[in-house]
Amino acid sequence: MSRVCEICKKKTVAGNQIETRGLAKWKGGVGKKITGKTKRKFKPNIQKVKALIDKKTVKRIKVCTRCISAGKVIKAL
Repeated sequence: MSRVCEICKKKTVAGNQIETRGLAKWKGGVGKKITGKTKRKFKPNIQKVKALIDKKTVKRIKVCTRCISAGKVIKAL
């Protein structure tokens, strides 16, 4: 199952998880230092929804929750 929104084409993207140590300068320390970087993935919240396509046909599509809450998808009952 591909994790791609059919409305806005949002998909999985790669990034880094950064580990730090030390005390922040504004707290009186010498600053935060990066001690490690690990690759990670940011995945969108994809839901399977029965939606009205062209206001007549009902089809099951994969949509992100941001598109659902924004009203870009009309749910079929």
